[in-house]
Amino acid sequence: MIIGIDLGTTNSLVAIWRDGKAQLIPNSLGDNLTPSCVSLDEDGSVLVGRAAKERLQTHPDRTAAIFKRYMGSDKKVKLAQREFRAEELSAFVLKSLKADAEAFLGETVSEAVITVPAYFSDAQRKATKTAGQLAGLKVDRLVNEPTAAALAYGMHQFKDECRFLVFDLGGGTFDVSILEMFDGVMEVRASAGDNFLGGEDITKAILDAFFEKHAFPAKMRNDPRFMEQLFAAAERAKRTLSQQDHCVMEVQTKDALLQYHLDEEALVKITAPFVKRMREPVERALRDTNLRANQLDTIVLAGGATRMPIVKRLVTLMFGRFPASEINPDEVVALGAAVQAGLKMKDAALEEVVMTDVAPYSLGVDTSIVLSDKKSIGGHFSPVIERNSTVPISRVKRFYPLEDKQEKLVFNVFQGESRLVKDNIFLGKLEFPLEPVSSEENGVDLRFTYDVNGLLEVQATLLRTQKTHTMVIQGNPGLMNEEQIAQRILALESLKMHPRDTLEVRTIMARTDRVYQQLRGDARQWLTAQIVEFENIIESQNIKLILPAQAKFSALLDEIEKDVVLHPDYTE
Repeated sequence: MIIGIDLGTTNSLVAIWRDGKAQLIPNSLGDNLTPSCVSLDEDGSVLVGRAAKERLQTHPDRTAAIFKRYMGSDKKVKLAQREFRAEELSAFVLKSLKADAEAFLGETVSEAVITVPAYFSDAQRKATKTAGQLAGLKVDRLVNEPTAAALAYGMHQFKDECRFLVFDLGGGTFDVSILEMFDGVMEVRASAGDNFLGGEDITKAILDAFFEKHAFPAKMRNDPRFMEQLFAAAERAKRTLSQQDHCVMEVQTKDALLQYHLDEEALVKITAPFVKRMREPVERALRDTNLRANQLDTIVLAGGATRMPIVKRLVTLMFGRFPASEINPDEVVALGAAVQAGLKMKDAALEEVVMTDVAPYSLGVDTSIVLSDKKSIGGHFSPVIERNSTVPISRVKRFYPLEDKQEKLVFNVFQGESRLVKDNIFLGKLEFPLEPVSSEENGVDLRFTYDVNGLLEVQATLLRTQKTHTMVIQGNPGLMNEEQIAQRILALESLKMHPRDTLEVRTIMARTDRVYQQLRGDARQWLTAQIVEFENIIESQNIKLILPAQAKFSALLDEIEKDVVLHPDYTE
């Protein structure tokens, strides 16, 4: 059985292709969305999802979120006394989704199709595959997120020829793809994006605006617990403004209740820089396909951040029509991943579908330009594969060393569109010795091969000897080798995932800790008494008493949180 996974910055989902359709798989709490959060409990077990998200405010030193942005880098995240790479934290999320799928399907799951942002680099894609390997999943296929969204719509909506654009704004990344569907073929024409633009950035901008209004001492800005509370308040304000035209962001400190009034006009001002950044990838994708906005049949929205009215308005103004929203934007990428899983399993209902994709960025090496006076200027980017070339693709370009009898040749590999390599993204280095002959005799054919998973192989062939050298990533701390992966698998096995059958109670208690910290005085004392009563029922292990008690206690927390938001004096 092959599952489809949307491994998101903010939330992750898992789905399956079954009975001729894509179907979402709920987690142990009955939710389709699993927050991409990981927390290390005091007993050493790992919490994933909503239970971990509830601990962001109460246990920020033990909890991590938004780590997808660190994929392909050597950045470590500290949880208590342990450090984890982004792919390790992602592996915990994947393990949790795998367990949910196995419980739902009643069989073992060993393989997955995982979606990635279209603009993910080679290192980030390899790190994603490593995360799958650490989670015990075979990952032969990575699918670009906008392509997955288009695939979901292609299966559900479009039967005839159609040309459409996918506008995918998630929690941490933004992607745009233009696709064409005809005669059972879904062809990606162009992709563009921004790996550091998403809903989380808009939340942070609201937080920055709050800071501009209220001066805080440095020690409060350096308090992780306080900052998580502020971020949560900004996130609530952003979501509220998606449903109404005005809201009040409130934060209770020891000394005062601080308020920040937000309306649509203020949000437009705050988000103006992000709206401008959203336009650029759209315009680039249209230029690369030589299309005008009015030549597109449909605009598809994907990603939870597209729920914001300001984003919908931008799309409507840019294209002169309302975007399609038949499929939940939070779920459309996961459904597309399930379609791709069905294709991989060769499901009969999908036999006639053929997919093509593109390389969303140019790939090349650094070169030197020789001037008329024989001087050379290095650091220039020479593309081997141009962006939006159909994949899989293999291209060769010939290079010569600068000098006669040069001892070695070094190719630094980059992705990007800038003229100078310093403005592009470094991927790796290929270095090999040369024979002491003239420059003309030391020609090298450099072959770039880019596959459907967005993974790059670089091979250099010396023309004189036909000896080949394949790229070995050097100086890139974002990748682990097979030996390191094996070591980390063993290390992670010592950490046990929190049991699924007790996760609902653990999630309620994590939420209780957060709510308790919001209260003061008599309200806090009253809640303590309710917690003790609830814990006493849980300890009885009587399922007939526990289930109604869970529902009652969750409803109680809902009422308290509503009162805290609407009536700040509730905390007095």
